[in-house]
Amino acid sequence: MPQSLAKILMHVTFSTKHREPFLAESIRQELEAYMAAVLQEFESPPIILGATADHVHILLLLSKNFPLSRIVEVAKVRTSKWIKTKGEFFRNFAWQSGYFGASLAQAAVPDVVQYIRHQQEHHKKRTFQEECRLFLSQNGIVYDERYAFTQGVALGFMELCPFRAKSEGNLKRS
Repeated sequence: MPQSLAKILMHVTFSTKHREPFLAESIRQELEAYMAAVLQEFESPPIILGATADHVHILLLLSKNFPLSRIVEVAKVRTSKWIKTKGEFFRNFAWQSGYFGASLAQAAVPDVVQYIRHQQEHHKKRTFQEECRLFLSQNGIVYDERYAFTQGVALGFMELCPFRAKSEGNLKRS
């Protein structure tokens, strides 16, 4: 085949550092638009973006030319710098150091879109931490509870590295 074709759908989520509720409703729409522009630069247009007070969900079409880790890193760095220009309240804003990303089938897109659209209702029933455990379990991701949910880590998904564990007995399995 003379062309390289790919359609990789990814659900990505990450939190503010220490899950601080920095993302006021008044700034969310502008943040989502800014983040969408950054993602577009990396050929990874968002299908939907949804921010809450302390985290963001993104359903995107992943570029075949850029790794997800690079796309998320740049999106977080640029949006962090941008949000700090929005006033004194945002002076100490930061994202957590990690993220969660899972691929999904085209058939799952409508459900994930609805999920992202209705974040406020979901979080009346389930905390972000509970939501994260559910995502990890649903996606068969092995993680070490000691590192996953400490206050200092603020749920850094890429910090859920099971290789940090000294024994498999400390690992959670789905």
